[in-house]
Amino acid sequence: MRFSVLASGSTGNCIFIESERARVLVDAGLSGKQIEQRLQKIGIDPTTLTAVFVSHEHIDHVKGLGVLVRRYQIPIYTNEATWNHLPSSVGEIPELYQNIIETGASLELEDVRVESIPVSHDAAEPMGFQFRQKTDETLAVITDLGYVNQRITDQVTGVDTLIWESNHDVDMLRMGSYPWNVKRRILSDMGHLSNQDAGEALTDIVRGMGENVYLAHLSRDNNLSELAHLTVKNILEDTGLQVGRDVYLWPTYDDRPTPLREVRMKVKR
Repeated sequence: MRFSVLASGSTGNCIFIESERARVLVDAGLSGKQIEQRLQKIGIDPTTLTAVFVSHEHIDHVKGLGVLVRRYQIPIYTNEATWNHLPSSVGEIPELYQNIIETGASLELEDVRVESIPVSHDAAEPMGFQFRQKTDETLAVITDLGYVNQRITDQVTGVDTLIWESNHDVDMLRMGSYPWNVKRRILSDMGHLSNQDAGEALTDIVRGMGENVYLAHLSRDNNLSELAHLTVKNILEDTGLQVGRDVYLWPTYDDRPTPLREVRMKVKR
């Protein structure tokens, strides 16, 4: 399997994943045009997309969903609660392309097994996803969650590549300009993982087998890529893991895609 994080952050989220027989997106939080452009940057023709999996209904995850479906006739997979709470700006999605999945269930799509994972966030019924090819290559996408429970830990431990939320630095958030009610929401169990949260949870997930962890959904206002990396690196190395040998940390961007890479690639930073 190969993948690219086309965009990740408070302004839009979209991830491309490719197996031998399937090409899917997780979320479509940019405009349809931007998604097309970023796919083209990594050499992917949008007309070849197989499906879109939607984690939840917030606009930074579904902004271009309607445009993509109507333009390319792509099937969409999400749970019923998310379907019922899609914003009106998404527009009409023909029933032919609506596929309801149960949160926590799995399905087979071509040569990939897709498992949905319930997460805690202030949305109708948010999910993460794990993708497993028949070669046993695995990639998981877990963002937009306020805390990590044992079920999540169990389901993503040992994956080859993990796209993992590291949304904010707590001090930057507390001292920043956001209204207190917004800060409280972000810091809550229905909000987002801080850099510290992300690192501490990873100590229970990373086995030191050369996993690739992409730090995702960074806030433009309350985080820095270098700070997220350093915080998570220090926490992991305090447990005896060596970043760059046992586990690899990678950045994601809100303004450009990450390089198209193999899920099981073991390379140094």
